[in-house]
Amino acid sequence: TTLQTNFGAIFLALINGKPIQLNLKQYLIYFLEFREETIRKRTNYFLTNTLEKLETLEGLSKATKDIKKVIEIIENLDHGPSTGTPILMIQGLGAQLTFWPEELIELLQNNGYRPIVFDNRDAGLSDNFDDEGRPNFLWNYFKFYVNLPIYSSYSLTDMANDGIAVMDHLKIEKFHVLGISMGGMISQRLVADNQERVITFTQVASMAKSPDASTAPKGELNKLITERSNKDLSEMEEAKRALRIYEILSSEDVIIDEDEFIINALDNIKRNKSETGFSRQLQAILADRDRFNELGNITVPTLIIHGTLDPLIPINAGKLTSKLIPNNTFIEVRKMSHLIDKPVLDTIQDVLIKHLDGINLEQDMIL
Repeated sequence: TTLQTNFGAIFLALINGKPIQLNLKQYLIYFLEFREETIRKRTNYFLTNTLEKLETLEGLSKATKDIKKVIEIIENLDHGPSTGTPILMIQGLGAQLTFWPEELIELLQNNGYRPIVFDNRDAGLSDNFDDEGRPNFLWNYFKFYVNLPIYSSYSLTDMANDGIAVMDHLKIEKFHVLGISMGGMISQRLVADNQERVITFTQVASMAKSPDASTAPKGELNKLITERSNKDLSEMEEAKRALRIYEILSSEDVIIDEDEFIINALDNIKRNKSETGFSRQLQAILADRDRFNELGNITVPTLIIHGTLDPLIPINAGKLTSKLIPNNTFIEVRKMSHLIDKPVLDTIQDVLIKHLDGINLEQDMIL
């Protein structure tokens, strides 16, 4: 019949959300452009994943070839006792191992645990990358918001591998992990990649993604952090800025001896080998973007603690992390801001020890 040799066709397609009738040539052009875009996106996806894996493998290869040298550049402190169950504790952005509260260390020791702390790279006495200069903080934030790739001197995975290197050096195979703030982000990487070695995971005041407009700190705190990222001050000015940040991040019930705080802050400023490490650590957070897929694979018992009043990482960001990790208990602490200060520790200590002891907490709580 005539229909076997001739037939009509109407090429109607949605182009940029609008229905448009195309001729055959236009139809083929749009189809080929679509296929080209699909192949490009898929190739970039596979390439990005492959490069991330390659970066991790290269770092591990270098570390395992000279593990002694790696440990020499990571300042660590084993609080003991040697008979206690080890717990690796990972600090936050710009923080040193000296920042852990003595009351928390003593609580863990008195309950049969062996706290092991260390300075993250670019903090305290650990090796730094100051020869690479201070990153352009504002430019990196712009690239983050427009979804452009961000170059980082190192990754959160590299920082997680530093923790593993410390435990390997101490010949510790199985251990608990506790991370706060950026340390929680590093811990997420560490736990997801080393679950066979982790007994439990405790995340405090952290989240599963890089800060954006909805989760970034606001007001004075934002100004202080931005200033710390790109402005040089005298040691006394730095100490006073540290005091103000501490006041904002502390619980309302905390009594701060300002003179003692300034003295300790000056000691820590002198102890810190890096002048620009804070900016590079922040850059590593932005470059990591999110860890959603990795968190979904975590199966070790997990405790997530977050303050209702947290001005640095909003509590909703902590709740999102809880939704992503299958086997976890979420603890909301009403009086908590961002730090584990004494009022907060008094509130969470029983829950924390039960979690470490392997007691099933069963349900989320508000304390």
